[in-house]
Amino acid sequence: MIYLLRYFSKSIAGVMLGCLATAAFAENAKFDDGTILADEGSYDLVVYGDSSGAVTAAVAAKRKGLSVILINPTGFLGGMSASGLGATDFLGQRRTFGGIASEFYEGINASYGEKHVRSFEPHVGEQVFKKLIADAQVQVLFDEKLNRETGVEMDGNRIVSITTLSGKTFHGKMFIDATYVGDLMAAAGVSYTVGREPESQYGEDLAGVRRGDTRPRLHYGQGDKDHFVAEVDGYVIPGDPSSGLLPHVHRIEGLKNGQGDHKIQGYNYRMCLTKDSALKIPLEKPEGYREIDHELLLRNFEAGDGRIPALIEPLAGPGSKVDWNNMHAVGSDYVGANWAYPEASYAKRREIEKEHQLYIRGFLWTLANHPRVPEPIRKRAAGYGLPRDEFQSNGGWPYMIYIREARRMVSDYVMTQHNCMNKKKAEDSVGLASFGMDSHAVQHIVNEQGHVRNEGVIWRRPPVPYPVSYRSIIPRKGECENVFAPVCLSASHVAHGSIRMEPVFMVLSESAATAVALAIDDGVSVQDVDYAKLKAKLLADKQKL
Repeated sequence: MIYLLRYFSKSIAGVMLGCLATAAFAENAKFDDGTILADEGSYDLVVYGDSSGAVTAAVAAKRKGLSVILINPTGFLGGMSASGLGATDFLGQRRTFGGIASEFYEGINASYGEKHVRSFEPHVGEQVFKKLIADAQVQVLFDEKLNRETGVEMDGNRIVSITTLSGKTFHGKMFIDATYVGDLMAAAGVSYTVGREPESQYGEDLAGVRRGDTRPRLHYGQGDKDHFVAEVDGYVIPGDPSSGLLPHVHRIEGLKNGQGDHKIQGYNYRMCLTKDSALKIPLEKPEGYREIDHELLLRNFEAGDGRIPALIEPLAGPGSKVDWNNMHAVGSDYVGANWAYPEASYAKRREIEKEHQLYIRGFLWTLANHPRVPEPIRKRAAGYGLPRDEFQSNGGWPYMIYIREARRMVSDYVMTQHNCMNKKKAEDSVGLASFGMDSHAVQHIVNEQGHVRNEGVIWRRPPVPYPVSYRSIIPRKGECENVFAPVCLSASHVAHGSIRMEPVFMVLSESAATAVALAIDDGVSVQDVDYAKLKAKLLADKQKL
């Protein structure tokens, strides 16, 4: 199919550049679903990302008549919304978003012929994203990773082009970093942070280290969701500090509630599992299995915690599938094994991902087979396996590790706990958030008595949905003038724990694309977009502000 591009410039030079690029795209390939595959060129907007927000940003911009390319560092569309996170965490606050995010969930409902689907199969999410992309005729380039060392060409405070590891170069007027890790914004020199701010930085009483011994303060309506409810010894030989600590268990000495650090909450794979015997791939003991990695889990059972360590959400559709997420004291989160991930090389990230996969495969096998696991839990866990009809190119394993947080931009407006609790309100809203301020465990620590605690767990629910500031998705004044970061936005660790929901990423990314169109039309930087104009356009697109 011959697909002619609409190029950005109204100038003679821009028209000439557009003509050259159009010639280069004269023979674009297509997926069977209609997705247009692209190559190098020049665009109004270059979207770099692997999240659900990357899709909505690209679709929104294309609908507004912009020339757009979506450069996806992975081989699939939709991020976590197509990689196991079917039990979307917006539920109960469906009224807080509209626009393309709403279209996505309406597409999910239509796929099942239902009015409201709470939780959906990963492949259905991917299919809906593909349809959005194909209907908008967005050009997509898969499996192209940014050259993080030399791949961002700058002219003063503006990105001129980005180059991938394969050597492909893409010029653009505007750029959106819709990755979960913020690689593009970081390479463009945008200010960011990794880890947890101290309480004193923004006056947040949930900030920084949380030793795990202040449960009533941290949990509102969640009980002991991610805490130990029994006393579990953390030493290799119980009661013997000289024997050393179990894997990924740390000493409590020197840790004070409220102090900051560069550590991040745990990652896992958001597992899609099935009980259908005709569909499931058995969960076998993984090569390289280390029982010591699961000793904490086994001791927790022996100490009397009889809960299955999982949040299990049934998914719509056939096959008796479930969304299996981390829950309780020791679950599928590989706590403390991900701290290097945000700024690691691609090779190191892949290594960390493989370590997580080994841990979680071992965790699931242990639950189903180990004699130290209570029999009712063994029987229940043994009923599950990987679904043959999900992630088919990856043996039923999710495509993407669940990156709950990584880099976070630091801009002129930082979303904080005060925004979440309605004590401070952003007047330049580009979307609403509503989920609880939620951090999974950051590390396992041993207290003075030798007992393990989960450090870093926080949960507090906002009283009402709250607005997210436009200034939180753009760099501060004086930094990069033509990039947005709606996923790794400017938010404290505490506030990001509430904002980091897939529908919110979709909303903020669509809003970023709308601002792109305004910035191009008015010839201004992202920092100088007229918010009154932006608000009017967002409301016209049925966004909720």
